[in-house]
Amino acid sequence: MNKAVHIIDEGGAATSALHPLRLQILSELTEPESAAGLARRMGVPRQQVNYHVRQLEEQGLVQLVGERRVRNCVERLVQAVGRSYMINPAALGGLGADPERIEDKASASYLLAVASQMIQDLAGLQHRTPQGDPDALTLALRTDVRFKSQEAQTTFAAELADEVARLVAKYHSAQASKGRLFRVHASAYPVPPG
Repeated sequence: MNKAVHIIDEGGAATSALHPLRLQILSELTEPESAAGLARRMGVPRQQVNYHVRQLEEQGLVQLVGERRVRNCVERLVQAVGRSYMINPAALGGLGADPERIEDKASASYLLAVASQMIQDLAGLQHRTPQGDPDALTLALRTDVRFKSQEAQTTFAAELADEVARLVAKYHSAQASKGRLFRVHASAYPVPPG
């Protein structure tokens, strides 16, 4: 069974996945299929599809899920390991965005760096804990808000910051050395038009 989101950690796997034909193959492999079946569906020579499937398999992006006999041949059935993919910013090494290196804390660059760090943290969590493990439970809140004025936006930001600070002060226990440490992010940004 494929994961909802598969994290690509290695630069080689990212490069492999970003090839246009391989992107198409990954999107087609939501269910088990053979290279021959994919080739027919995609209108691409079987040998070409087979080569790219093998490359994806070597990078851990496609997995063998079965075999079936067709005439005198055994077809390998493969499936994508994820329904969607995300490249771990850690794959960029020292070039990855780091919130500590950005001075303007109100900039889009800073928010992108914070999001990058969050993706790295969650990738590590996903790799270390089995699916369904209560230690891996997260909390995410997402909503849109339309402000009637700049003043309302400023007031909202101040109230949100105060409320988050109040809740952190109420529930944070520095003395609970065996307690679970969570990272809390609260952010807002203008929705791009369109």
